[in-house]
Amino acid sequence: MRSRATLPALLQSFFTVRLMTQRKASAHTITSYRDTFRLLLHFTQKQLRKAPSQLGLSDLNASLINAFLNDLQTSRHNSARSRNLRLTAIRSFFRYAALEAPADSGVIQRVLAIPNQRQTRALVGFLTRPEIEALLAAPNRTTWLGRRDYAFIITAVQTGLRLSEMTALRQQDLSLGAGAHVCCQGKGRKERCTPLAKPTVAVLKAWIQEQGSEDSKTLFPSTRGGPLSADGVQHLLARHVTKARKTCASLRKKRVSPHVLRHAAAMELLQGGVDRAVIALWLGHESVETTQIYLDADLALKEEALAKTNPVKGTPKRFQPDDELLAFLKKL
Repeated sequence: MRSRATLPALLQSFFTVRLMTQRKASAHTITSYRDTFRLLLHFTQKQLRKAPSQLGLSDLNASLINAFLNDLQTSRHNSARSRNLRLTAIRSFFRYAALEAPADSGVIQRVLAIPNQRQTRALVGFLTRPEIEALLAAPNRTTWLGRRDYAFIITAVQTGLRLSEMTALRQQDLSLGAGAHVCCQGKGRKERCTPLAKPTVAVLKAWIQEQGSEDSKTLFPSTRGGPLSADGVQHLLARHVTKARKTCASLRKKRVSPHVLRHAAAMELLQGGVDRAVIALWLGHESVETTQIYLDADLALKEEALAKTNPVKGTPKRFQPDDELLAFLKKL
């Protein structure tokens, strides 16, 4: 009979074998899963008064996992979305444990049966064309930082690349000749190519010429020469949004994050009549259904649909019941 695997051994092999070697998970995924289990083990240690290295898989039963998820929302004030992300990491580990520790299948199946919490899905935030123009006008292009920020923003708004994809770009990822496009590696290590519009190509050509052409060079570097950090992008964007709000009143009511630039690109495509399937490919979505969020958020499209409907003609009249005989026949 196969011996029961210890929790420390299972968890270590889950990260080193399952995630890193077999699935080749991204650094972002590994970091997210690592943080989940650090929180879970600290919580378990307090609840059971056992050191994490002394825990068995059976200690992480469904009751304890539910208590942990509830604690995330009550003590740490996590949203339902954050709770569900933590549960995703836990499920991934327990699916691995089901193969490696079949003796604990009862505990494992009960944990895997824990449902996601339903969450409210807010409409996505995006920028209108006047807001995009105001944001693009904000960087001071007489300075190196201003030219870098302008090139970054126009590329992000036109391509819809994710923040991690934008900061990872190198000069070698661009093709600025005929059929200009940018290549990136997105979620799930899937490579995709995104077309570049002529104005974006012109800006990027000038930017690369200023930098000095070198394939391996970071396309949008920090002042130290390395890739921009997520915080660095947030900071540069916040600075230019603050300036743009002085000339564009509607921006004052919006929270503009790097992901909002991605949403802006998607909405521009949708309003331009591009099919949802093409938008999904453009953005690197796993499913076409993911693109539905942009249809839900676009009030202009709904107003156009309303305008195409035939208005009710004539004046309303008081309801008159059918003749008794006609009423009888209608019921047959």
